Amino acid sequence: MKIVSWNVNGLRAAINKGFYDFFNQVNADLFGIQETKMQENQVDDDMKKLGNYQYWNSAEKKGYSGTAIWTKEKPISVRYGIDIEEHDKEGRVITLEFEKFFMVNVYTPNAKRGLERLEYRVKWEKDFRSYLESLRKIKPIILCGDLNVAHKEIDVKNDKANRGQAGFTDEERKELNELFDLKYIDTFRKFYPNEEKFTWWSYFGKAREKNVGWRIDYFIISEELKDNLKDAKIYDDIMGSDHCPVGIEIEF
Repeated sequence: MKIVSWNVNGLRAAINKGFYDFFNQVNADLFGIQETKMQENQVDDDMKKLGNYQYWNSAEKKGYSGTAIWTKEKPISVRYGIDIEEHDKEGRVITLEFEKFFMVNVYTPNAKRGLERLEYRVKWEKDFRSYLESLRKIKPIILCGDLNVAHKEIDVKNDKANRGQAGFTDEERKELNELFDLKYIDTFRKFYPNEEKFTWWSYFGKAREKNVGWRIDYFIISEELKDNLKDAKIYDDIMGSDHCPVGIEIEF
């Protein structure tokens, strides 16, 4: 089974930059996207043709945030959000239940410039982690998405200069560590512990051309699935957004 995730930074913009080409070429069984920046009533006929089934969670605020998933197999159930009102207005989470796992697609809130949203971000992390653990009591978890945090120094090109900036604060990294302490696995690091690869680059200063990036997009699985996991990928040659797609191959 092939699963792909991509923060498209506005789906309609990404479509004009080759989104359909990559979607069709990669031929994933499940394909999650973040930052759709659109409402479900803006989904056009071409989008509706993608995948056998598709699910959208849009923010109340138009042109902001949002997630979607396409899947070849019909899920047993679909959940939108994490059942906490203060967190569920921005279209950040979709959960699909399948026979042997839950697939959770997330767009984690950014702490923002000046860390104006850091306090909320930490609360989100704790509540989201509790949500994952409640699902995990039922069956294992595959989590994908833009987590808006670089875990370790190897995940940021200029780690010293960026220490304490949004996405690389001690608080955000601590919250991610707490998830891993619950025996979740960073799939890319399982296979490539020392490889310097990034998933996001600023639009400024030719950052992508110079490969001055951050790894903030992940596939994370609960430990129960570690023997099912076959590979993890970062598709850093794919343009169309300031992020690149990431993926895993997993067998059941």
